[in-house]
Amino acid sequence: MAHAHREVLTLQLGHYASCVGTHWWNLQDAALRYNSETKQPDPEICYDVMFRAGVTSRGQETYTPRLILMDLKGSLNSLKQDGSLYTEEKNTSPAGAWQGIVTIHQEDRPIKNPFLQDLTAFEQGDGFNDWVLDTRSSNEARRVPWEPSSKNKEPDRSNDRFEGKPLDVSGKVYQLEGRVHVWSDYLRFDMHPKTVFTVHRYQHEGTSDRLEAFGQGTSLLDDPAYLEELEDRLHFFVEECDSLQGFQVLCDLHDGFSGVGSKVTEILHDEYPGKGILTWGTSPAVHTEKSPVKQVYRLLNSVLGIVALSTHSSLYCPLSLSGSLGRQPGPLAAFPRLLYDASLNYHSSAVLATALETISIPYRLQNSAFTMGQLADGLNFSGRKVVTAWASVPFPIRQSSSLADAFCSNPGAAPWEALSCVQQKESQCFAQSVVLRGIGRQCLSSHSHHRNTGPGGIYQTQEDLLEEFLHYLYPETLSASHVVQSPCRVGPPYPQFFSPDTNCNGFINDQPYSIPAVVESIPVLTAMQSSSVMQSTLRGLCNEVSKLDVRRWDSYFTGGLEQEEYHEALQELRTLAQCYKGSIDLAEDDSD
Repeated sequence: MAHAHREVLTLQLGHYASCVGTHWWNLQDAALRYNSETKQPDPEICYDVMFRAGVTSRGQETYTPRLILMDLKGSLNSLKQDGSLYTEEKNTSPAGAWQGIVTIHQEDRPIKNPFLQDLTAFEQGDGFNDWVLDTRSSNEARRVPWEPSSKNKEPDRSNDRFEGKPLDVSGKVYQLEGRVHVWSDYLRFDMHPKTVFTVHRYQHEGTSDRLEAFGQGTSLLDDPAYLEELEDRLHFFVEECDSLQGFQVLCDLHDGFSGVGSKVTEILHDEYPGKGILTWGTSPAVHTEKSPVKQVYRLLNSVLGIVALSTHSSLYCPLSLSGSLGRQPGPLAAFPRLLYDASLNYHSSAVLATALETISIPYRLQNSAFTMGQLADGLNFSGRKVVTAWASVPFPIRQSSSLADAFCSNPGAAPWEALSCVQQKESQCFAQSVVLRGIGRQCLSSHSHHRNTGPGGIYQTQEDLLEEFLHYLYPETLSASHVVQSPCRVGPPYPQFFSPDTNCNGFINDQPYSIPAVVESIPVLTAMQSSSVMQSTLRGLCNEVSKLDVRRWDSYFTGGLEQEEYHEALQELRTLAQCYKGSIDLAEDDSD
């Protein structure tokens, strides 16, 4: 059972948000599978916070995400909108049916990638496919026989509450690069029929009927049909919660879904006062459409989205592997042990999902009453409702060294990369929430370091070591830290884009492998900070958008946005940027 005041409802608004969300739910599904196979429940993380138990009309127990997902027509590929768990057989020969000649026009079914083929084969009772894509021995994919081992055999699920979940594919290697077109191409979990909400007014791909502008998004929920559908789904999930602690909103920032998110968070804020609303503004690392018009639209959507989403949320955090939310791309986040392709949403969304899975741990702990509302209250004081996210994926620690050694390997520098902002040497952190996971207690301390050289020496707990490390980096910052022993499970279809020296547990091997290991879990370190870094990010957006002559972009305002609203939002963004002025920024010129 979930702890009191613990349930969370998640909303995913937009295609890239669902790319991130799909990986996020896959990571939790992989952890549930692992715990089910080992017959050991996770003593640290309460999955009831984000999942709901149910029973189909056939008596099948289910465990599905407490999730509402909005995307456009054409984004589901082979996925059924209502899922497969609650689908009932229909009478295909009703009385009085037409007895004449019937002509059937059937659209070709989408071609499934090997991962989806395995899932389909299992659901149909055909067993596993006899091959997988193996990339461990060369750069070219090759088909190799796959035979079940004791590790991969389907476990006895006679008493398993998750029996409705798809097969476990641990130990299999898939190369899905080039085979993933939409988020449903790597979906490994079942969804409730109330989850997927398709917006048929707009197309996911094509040159027409695109959801491109903030005003289009806000106008969408002015349609009573769409508004009633959303509220019906909200009420369904909320009313079955015993003690709802709040909402997680993943919302695309770069397109018209920024306007949809503005309306959705406003509804949540008005209808559920007192509940936490944590909003994550997602944006791809690389945009495929690079015309000047698209660039201006993305800039305007980002500016309007940041203002509106932060206004209606308890806390707002942009998420991207690009260091810029403006017209021009910024430097990409560099993770030394990840060989990711920033142009693939399948890759970049996996990194962001891994960060989210760890950042969100504080309000998902098994034996804690800590809520997302308390997390927001600790970070958003003095009007600073926009925070930054940081991550180390995987956290760099050698198999033969200690956690203290890892912290001391780069003295004076934070061991994480910024997500959606440019890391600065001269910045001030006002408050932060830090989570470390996946480092066993046996890796605690080293005898080769002393306290006067920074973090090191002999410590009783990992918590003590992490707290001293944070105090060493940020001596005047209010820090809340959490340490979780369980690692992040990166089972298929998570991409195998790790450096060759990474072992199966995500640690750095002393010698690189001749054949890269299949990484099954990784240690992760994340931080969510209220930081003066956000001042330069918001000021940069203000300066960039102020240079635009909006009279040249009348087409952007045809979706329902008034130019007066736009100018008000720009002023609010300037005011918001002022909240992040730290002591080292007092000499900054604020005349703009």
